[in-house]
Amino acid sequence: MLKGLGQLGDMAKMMKSAQAFQQRLEDMQEQLHQIMVTGESGAGLVKATASAKGELKALDIDPSIFNADEKEVVEDLILAAIKDAQSKATERAQQEMARVAEESGLPADMKLPF
Repeated sequence: MLKGLGQLGDMAKMMKSAQAFQQRLEDMQEQLHQIMVTGESGAGLVKATASAKGELKALDIDPSIFNADEKEVVEDLILAAIKDAQSKATERAQQEMARVAEESGLPADMKLPF
């Protein structure tokens, strides 16, 4: 009598699965704010900490590099540490999103929105 409704059940299952995936993505976005990565330069003399979303959270500079004659070197080290932290943040975010995609049965190389 209601033979054609079998496909509606499949559609409802797909919608439920899509909603669960969307919730996973939203949860991951929130987690990316909590995951911290550290970039460094000058063999660890300058360290920059950022969230996996790329937000700079902390900067640690070894006082031994402060010398007025080497101001440009210090600036370069700071920029290099920040860029390293941002690069690591991007990489970590991509790893986390690939994990969510894989857990959801999607191809690991599928580009997910940030």
